[in-house]
Amino acid sequence: MGQVLDLIKGFFPRKDKDGRANAEELRVDFRARYHHFKLILNANNRSLQIMADLEKTLGSGQPFGMSFVKAACTAVSVNLFQMVKNLRELGPGKYDELSESYNRIQRRIDRLLTEKRRVKDERLIIPLGSIDREMVDLVGAKMASIGEIRNRIGVPVPDGFAITSVAYERFMEHNDLQPEIDRRFQSMDMEDMESLYTLSAEVQQLIIRADMPEDLQKAIINACLALEQAEGREIRLAVRSSALGEDSSGTSFAGQYRTELNVGTEEILEAYKEVVASKYSLPAITYRLNRGFRDEDIAMGVGCLVMLNARAGGVIYSRSPVDPGDDSIFINSVWGLPESVVDGSVACDLFVVSRKRPMGVIRKEINVKETKAVLGSRDGISRVELSRDMGEIPSIDEEQACILAEMAVRIEDYYTLPQDIEWAVDPEGVIYILQCRPVQQMETPGGLQNEDSIGVDEDVILVRGGVTASRGTAWGPVYLADSGADILKFPEGAILVVQQAHPRWASLLSRAAAVVTEQGGIAGHLACVAREFGVPALFGVKGVRDLLESGETVTVDAGGLIIYRGKIEPLLIKWDKARNLMKGSPVHEILEKVSRHIVPLNLLDPDSPDFIPANCETFHDITRFVHEKAVHEMFSFGKDHDFSEKSSKQLFYKVPMQWWILNLDDGFKEEIEGKYVRLEQIVSIPMLAFWDGFVAVPWEGPPAVDGKGFMSVMFQSTRNTALTPGIRSPYADRNYFMISRNYCNLNSRLGYHFSTMEALVSERISENYVSFQFKGGAADHGRRIKRALFIKEILETYDFRVEIREDNLIARVEHHEMGYMKERLQILGYLTLHTRQLDMIMANHSEVRYYKNKMERDIRDMLTRGENSQES
Repeated sequence: MGQVLDLIKGFFPRKDKDGRANAEELRVDFRARYHHFKLILNANNRSLQIMADLEKTLGSGQPFGMSFVKAACTAVSVNLFQMVKNLRELGPGKYDELSESYNRIQRRIDRLLTEKRRVKDERLIIPLGSIDREMVDLVGAKMASIGEIRNRIGVPVPDGFAITSVAYERFMEHNDLQPEIDRRFQSMDMEDMESLYTLSAEVQQLIIRADMPEDLQKAIINACLALEQAEGREIRLAVRSSALGEDSSGTSFAGQYRTELNVGTEEILEAYKEVVASKYSLPAITYRLNRGFRDEDIAMGVGCLVMLNARAGGVIYSRSPVDPGDDSIFINSVWGLPESVVDGSVACDLFVVSRKRPMGVIRKEINVKETKAVLGSRDGISRVELSRDMGEIPSIDEEQACILAEMAVRIEDYYTLPQDIEWAVDPEGVIYILQCRPVQQMETPGGLQNEDSIGVDEDVILVRGGVTASRGTAWGPVYLADSGADILKFPEGAILVVQQAHPRWASLLSRAAAVVTEQGGIAGHLACVAREFGVPALFGVKGVRDLLESGETVTVDAGGLIIYRGKIEPLLIKWDKARNLMKGSPVHEILEKVSRHIVPLNLLDPDSPDFIPANCETFHDITRFVHEKAVHEMFSFGKDHDFSEKSSKQLFYKVPMQWWILNLDDGFKEEIEGKYVRLEQIVSIPMLAFWDGFVAVPWEGPPAVDGKGFMSVMFQSTRNTALTPGIRSPYADRNYFMISRNYCNLNSRLGYHFSTMEALVSERISENYVSFQFKGGAADHGRRIKRALFIKEILETYDFRVEIREDNLIARVEHHEMGYMKERLQILGYLTLHTRQLDMIMANHSEVRYYKNKMERDIRDMLTRGENSQES
């Protein structure tokens, strides 16, 4: 840039006294214009990279949050603003309408990013007797479902009340918590588990230490007193999360939030804050990220139900969660509170009940239950050891199992979906339902294989046994985890092996290849989330931690109940975990919506009368318009100032050629006098690389044209006078290079074909890019499209990202080292020359095949010669 003044002196002749502009003033003007032009190029490159990242993110299935969406939208918006601003500097007064288009698109994006569900009901507390499933946005799906089955179909449910999402918003606004939480998360690397762990603890403490609004305190205490009056005794409560999005179809949030049990009226306010704070527990944060929930959409409703001093409890699946073809009812039960089932701490009994009438138990597994969970003496719960005799006794009898099965079918019929139901039996033998939600059933692929069918030797089988908590096979290194600290060290793609199927391990499911536990079953929270994530899970494998060594490679076949030594390829072929958990999620949908205003390109033809600012419907349209007009403004500078012949040099390569070169900065070796510039006087890295490809193989001339091809050309030429030689049109302009040492922009016409190439190539890999556009042709529309597809196949072989719009080809490659980028430019130079007039033979398959093979061979030989010359 600093050499512009000296380098461009030769462009500008001394002006006479007839009022022509002073050459020195023109040089200063040109320098300023080139500065604006470079700013446009840089912003354009960054914008296109962001758009590519958005497209890649939408299709990848990798988790992302609203911080990514907002950051990407802000970044592309800032770069677009810079492009519009600098174009207006290049052409004062000519592009004011472009700002209106930019603002219009920006307003649409802003509306999508700031829209929020509004709840009209302002109640802070709602009694359970007044709740139904229409109140999901007010009380959360968990409390809405339990209120629905109690009030609509008469299923026994403990009494209680809901603390609403409005109460949550009231609490957060009272302490101005959300802006501070958003600020902390905005700068957080969501892949950094250790920093995320620290942030989780800090945010939870912010909430727990916050003050409760006085009106909310009174509302909660009054609800507790009203409940005690209705019960006629002092009550203890189960205070559970009922967040928006929780317990919905496909997104259970099972075990990700906190539950406070055996809570009295005097502890209710602190218990409420503990549950609210658990929205930012590490498992909950990672679950939301992996399932694509916006933080701002998850208002934390809280449900408060009267605690039962349960004699037995557990979980029912109204259909098998691991085999959709099995319509049996699965009842998991333990002595005491059902928490021992959901946290995987006790080997539970299993009763399988047939759906056929009359219902009956068709299979049961009675395990030794070593402990039970009971109400603590004052608050919380206690674990009580059971005698051997008590532990071996079934926790419910077959009659109770059939009653539970009847209730499950009744609830399933009402909701028309398989249900996951938590239940308890009180000391008098009355069965109560504590919660219900849709079951996450796994799809079972056909053609499953076992060790016999794949011919596995017995000596590679390390472990047999356990239960299938989530079907699938996976391989990886064993990682033995014991405590929460191990979460921070867990490597991507490892097999997680733990003692207990505790919900806290759910934060690793997006990174784990499979999960193996010594304790736990299919009804636990970890099993539920593993099925959602499609992670193979083998639970209840006794002694497995003693049989596996940390770091050894194993294959887990959760469906076959086997762990193998090493990687067993035949088993792995049948399973593909690559399920896009983000697709259909709220965050994914928002990114899809905002991307519609950013990524699509509608303005394709700069020569069309529709190529105007008012027709820019996306940010991509604006980048296209600004880039095209910026190039035009740079080329038209000489003409506008009456020195068009001096503003560029004609390329002299053996003979004068129809190629003109405008040196923007340091593209020439030295100051050039006269009309011509020779190739050896040019030092532009990308231009020279392109030219090397252009002249590498002599052109054989146009391909032989059959009768149909000839008639197609004649027809198109008579339809479009712009294609006819001798007719003045925008297409008849010369071939122009704009260059600096590391930059090149080419606008070319060879015959009926039009191409644009732009490249920035330097030692700074992060800034390197090559873009290429190709369109036109003399044949009919169908043949031109085939020619574009022909070029696309060749470019994709060399890692170009290629898009086809009608007969318009757009290709791009970026972020590679200089040698790699120069080779891609050579390929473009070769194709620019050798694909001319190929559209005429695109209906002849043998001719197409011949030219495809020839071009691929030419390119390979050209690149090989280049490598050999570098070595020598």
